[in-house]
Amino acid sequence: MVNVDVETKTTTDEAVFAAFKEGDSNALGTIYDRYGLLVYRLVYRMVNNYQEAEDLTQEIFLSLQERPNYNPERGSFYTYLMMLTRSRTIDRLRAKRSQGNFWQNPGKIKDLLNKRNSVHPIDVAAIEERANKVREALNSLSSNQRQILELSYYEGLSQSAISKRLDLPLGTVKTHSRRGLLQLRKNLRNLVN
Repeated sequence: MVNVDVETKTTTDEAVFAAFKEGDSNALGTIYDRYGLLVYRLVYRMVNNYQEAEDLTQEIFLSLQERPNYNPERGSFYTYLMMLTRSRTIDRLRAKRSQGNFWQNPGKIKDLLNKRNSVHPIDVAAIEERANKVREALNSLSSNQRQILELSYYEGLSQSAISKRLDLPLGTVKTHSRRGLLQLRKNLRNLVN
C-alpha cells in the first residue's frame, strides 16, 4: 500500500485518489473535504432542494468508494467528479420526471396494476383519484404557469430554452415557474402528507 500524506494541501487529487484505490481509507475523507461543498452546490443548483442535494452528494461519494473508476489519463480528477455529479443529478431528475409522467397517466397506471394478479380494485381507484387530483391541481394554474411547468418537467427544457421557445423574458419564465410550483405545493399539500 502506498501511503500518501493525504492531509497536505499540496498533494494532487490524482495522488490522493491513487492512495484511496490502494487502500488508504483517509484519502476519501480528503477528497470529500476538498470537493464535498462544490458537489453539493452543483447538485443543489440543479435540483433546488436541500435534502435531495444532501442525499445525492452522499450517493456520489459512496459511488466513488464502490466503483473507483477515475482514470488520470482521461483528465483531471476535478473534471471527472464534476461530470459524475452532473450525470448522477440528471439521472435523478429524469427519474423524478418519469415518476411524474407515471402519475399523470391513469390509464397506464391502471393497465400496469391490472397486469398483477393481486391488485385490489380499491388500489386502482386510489391511484386514479390521485392522478385526478394532480390533473386538477395543474388545471388550477394560470395558463402561463401550467405551460412553463409542462415544458420544464415533461419536455425537460431549461428555463432559458422555455424563454426562447415562448419568446418571454427569462425573469418572467422564472417567476411563473416559481409561482406555479408554490401553487401546486399548496394545492397538493394533503395529497403528499
